[in-house]
Amino acid sequence: MRIKELSLTDFRNIQKAGVELGEGINIFYGKNAQGKTNFLESIYMCSTGRSHRTKNDRELICFSKNEAHIRALFNRGASFENRIDIHIRSGGKKGIAVNNVPIKKSSQLLGILYTVIFSPEDLQLIKSSPSERRRFIDVELCQLSKVYCHNLQQYTKILKQRNNLLKSIQKNNALKDTLFAWDQQLVDFGRRIIKTRNDFVKTLSIRSSARHSHISGNDNEFFISYAPNVEADDFEDKLKYSFNKDIVLGSTSTGPHRDDICFYINGRDVKIYGSQGQQRTAALCAKLAEIDIIESKTSLKPVLLLDDVLSELDKTRQHMLIECINGIQTIITCTGIEDFVKSCAGKTEIFKVENGSIKKET
Repeated sequence: MRIKELSLTDFRNIQKAGVELGEGINIFYGKNAQGKTNFLESIYMCSTGRSHRTKNDRELICFSKNEAHIRALFNRGASFENRIDIHIRSGGKKGIAVNNVPIKKSSQLLGILYTVIFSPEDLQLIKSSPSERRRFIDVELCQLSKVYCHNLQQYTKILKQRNNLLKSIQKNNALKDTLFAWDQQLVDFGRRIIKTRNDFVKTLSIRSSARHSHISGNDNEFFISYAPNVEADDFEDKLKYSFNKDIVLGSTSTGPHRDDICFYINGRDVKIYGSQGQQRTAALCAKLAEIDIIESKTSLKPVLLLDDVLSELDKTRQHMLIECINGIQTIITCTGIEDFVKSCAGKTEIFKVENGSIKKET
């Protein structure tokens, strides 16, 4: 998979840009707050239909402007050139079209342009909250499976409705009898989510372990374990058991919305016992494993987005990362380029970003 050209109009601080990307490594360098991350954000939007930095689309529009545009031209393997257009309006719903055909929901973009994004925040994946680790696996699964995406959307919708009903029951006990209908649906979609996540984490663990052996250069046993809040077969019983507790809390205390994943080196929890270097290596391996999984499931290599990550890694891990991404279109943002260029094999395209302006260097 390769992005050939990305065009932006009034997207954050980038008023006008048309960038032709190379098929290998593309380095965007410049001082902080110049627009490097904004450029990566626009690519991520073409992949998922939303920003990874904000839920408010208005923030994506250049100050004093009323709308922004993104256009991506890309190839999926040997297929014909594809096009994604996104029109962000300050006062309305954003418009999205794939090959000039409008789509109704942002989620319909998933699985068209595969990307894996890695930022300094992702290096904190091990130490962050369970919600961030759930988001990590959900984003990947939604790219790979429209069925999973649908199940997750339905579960989230029903969960919200159930929680609202629980709060209403606190004021009107007669509403208790209506909870059963929501519980049946919650269990149905919840079980599907638990099963899919369990299968995915098993694959993620195998792929991550192989990456870890290569990057760390040792024989330490690394694996990732799924830590479900409840097993699929027990979900219905646990939901009934927590019935009165949930009414008191006004929220659902049991279900996959409380799942987690755990990382281990030689049987020891990396979050508790791992050094900062081990935690960062574990997060890096999990992200690289995403690339392997996408390729194995789709026969397509995703586009890799590295947002100022290399500066957070030591020289050894930088070198290992560059080795791992050989043959994958990669967009890297950084403040300096000398060391990175020396580490990169093959042709590298370099772009300078300054005050929202992007210029290719020769």
